[in-house]
Amino acid sequence: MKIAFIGLGIMGSPMAVHLQNAGHDVTGYNRSPEKTRALVEAGGTAASSVADAVAGAEVVAVMVPDSPDVTEVLAGEDGVFANAAPGALVIDFSTIRPDVTAELAEEARDKGFRLLDAPVSGGEAGAQNAALSIMVGGSAEDFAAAQPVFEAVGKTIVHVGPSGSGQTVKAANQLMVAGNIALLAEAVIFLEAYGVDTAAAVKVLGGGLAGSAVLDQKAQKMLDRSFEPGFRIELHHKDLGIVTSAAREAGVVTPLGAVVAQLMASARANGDGSLDHSGLLRVVERLSGRSG
Repeated sequence: MKIAFIGLGIMGSPMAVHLQNAGHDVTGYNRSPEKTRALVEAGGTAASSVADAVAGAEVVAVMVPDSPDVTEVLAGEDGVFANAAPGALVIDFSTIRPDVTAELAEEARDKGFRLLDAPVSGGEAGAQNAALSIMVGGSAEDFAAAQPVFEAVGKTIVHVGPSGSGQTVKAANQLMVAGNIALLAEAVIFLEAYGVDTAAAVKVLGGGLAGSAVLDQKAQKMLDRSFEPGFRIELHHKDLGIVTSAAREAGVVTPLGAVVAQLMASARANGDGSLDHSGLLRVVERLSGRSG
């Protein structure tokens, strides 16, 4: 298929490359043009604008940071709805507010487009290994049509309901991941305070009920104090804002989520927004009076 891919950052770039390697004809656009390099090296094409990228595309994939970015890319004056061919299938891989997704889906239908919200989980490693979990909201027919795209970038691909449902499930995912990271950070600082062999401790913890994907992927980063971003704190801060806002609207109480959201906000306020979310360890260190 002829695919336009808008947003070639940490996640979008490897996803676009996988699509190109799967035999699709991918044209990519990113506000920072140098980020199109990997796609071009894989045989894809770099576009100079969204309008240029979507010209003639059967599928338009979007992977940008936040709700205003998606709204601008899709509904802006120079965006997808104004320039793509009617009938194009638009797949939004971004993580944004469910209500914004529902509004954009309605606008897409009015303009003759099909929109799926398809946020992903798995971080940079999942994107690089084409092993993402993809939670998809939209019609069953459009979900079926998007399968070749999803199968090129993901491993666990599930249709979870109508428009907005993918974003709601992703919000729950981000709530759980943040909670796991916060507790792992507390456990690491606790173990270090007692002089335990932390590498050995992590190994045995991973073999029991405390084991998790978060422990597998983030514990070593914490032990090494190596926080090169796979998923940035500032983005998880944004996602927890989505969770707390949506929970409030639904009348749902998330007391642990509220605490973790404040810890993530503290990390960002202390200048750690560009670090991997495992850098939440630094908040626990500061609170424990153990930071350097």
